[in-house]
Amino acid sequence: MHWLQALPLHPMSLYQGAAFPFALLFSHLCSKDSFSANARYLFLLTGGGALAGAAMGPYAALVFIPAVCAVLLVCSLGPQAVHRWTFLFQMSWQTLCHLGLQYTEHYLQEPPSTGFCIALSSLMLLTQRVTSLSLDIGEGKVEVASGSDRNRCTVCERLCVALPYLSYLMFFPALLGGPLCSFQRFQARVYSSSSVGLRLLFRTLFWRGLQVLGLECLKAAVRGLLHAGTGLAQCRHLECVSIMWATAVFFRLTYYSQWLLDESLLHTAGFGASLGQSTGEDGFVHDADIWTLETTHKLALFTRKWNQSTALWLRRLVFQRSGLWPLFQTFAFSAWWHGLHPGQVFGFLCWAVMVEADYLIHAFASSSIRAQPLRLLYRVVTWAHTQLIMAYVMLAAEGRSPSFLWLLCNSYNSIFPAVYCALLFLLAKRKHKLH
Repeated sequence: MHWLQALPLHPMSLYQGAAFPFALLFSHLCSKDSFSANARYLFLLTGGGALAGAAMGPYAALVFIPAVCAVLLVCSLGPQAVHRWTFLFQMSWQTLCHLGLQYTEHYLQEPPSTGFCIALSSLMLLTQRVTSLSLDIGEGKVEVASGSDRNRCTVCERLCVALPYLSYLMFFPALLGGPLCSFQRFQARVYSSSSVGLRLLFRTLFWRGLQVLGLECLKAAVRGLLHAGTGLAQCRHLECVSIMWATAVFFRLTYYSQWLLDESLLHTAGFGASLGQSTGEDGFVHDADIWTLETTHKLALFTRKWNQSTALWLRRLVFQRSGLWPLFQTFAFSAWWHGLHPGQVFGFLCWAVMVEADYLIHAFASSSIRAQPLRLLYRVVTWAHTQLIMAYVMLAAEGRSPSFLWLLCNSYNSIFPAVYCALLFLLAKRKHKLH
């Protein structure tokens, strides 16, 4: 459980907290007519550069370089080619950085620096914005100056053309975390003259602060239980199940707390839900739908609600563009995007199999279970099974190393995904016979 030491006071939360006054200042300046669009772009870009330098140190270059290269590709390629080349460059760069992390951890046996880890996390978010922008350009949602126009542009004019894209890729409220903000939404905020009402803002932040405080208190209690008990290596029989479940709860509480903080920063800068009420691709999507995640008995619904903006991004980037086995391609790409550690590859592929089984199980149950008491019992059992399977997947992905993965697979916890695998085989065979 050595990774538990690093999570309660993650430095990223401190840097996000330090950015709040500047987000509030940006929101205030947007209400003034003298604060032009270019000045707003520069404010967001400068803030992003300063935040990256403070949080990542010299490793900020790992984020600056691909951001600049992506803007050069966007401004030089046509709409039909821009997505392919930006995607290949961005994922190649990110993969090299993740391989550097694996080399440091597994071969040099040294813990990576905090700045390097923050840079990798920010780089993953940058990949989301780069590919979202390139898809928008390819689909005609965002127009870029044509090739003939670019040839006649002066250097100053070219910089003015590139400024909105570079500012979008590096704007400080979303640099270290937060739901994916589309370029259209970003531009709408930049050109908006409205500011976030202070009374509404402070009420929202106060409520979010109470939520974060409550989550942190729960997290401290769970951490105390984990430190008081035995580890996964020393546990026996059903004790391993309780340890796995408690550890996963700790991780989920950590994610919930960080997501609420990230969303609050975006809301303070004016990029939050106040700009629109939709929750679609171009609207604001809350990453932390805590109630649904903790109460649903459907693994597929849990999957769609977990980190919702990333789930929508993966659906648009991979699932909707895949012809064969779109579900498995989506989870395989997610493992690649997260870094291709052995535990991540196993965890995400296991997750895909579990979601496929979940569809068949609930389809069979909805047509077979009629009595209300049985349906209630079915919901309770599948809720518990969903929680335990997601705990299994989460520990595999967070543990990452082959040694921890071997330890997890050889524990009693493997019973839960094995049950869904068996049901998947039986129900798929039954479905094939019916057809």
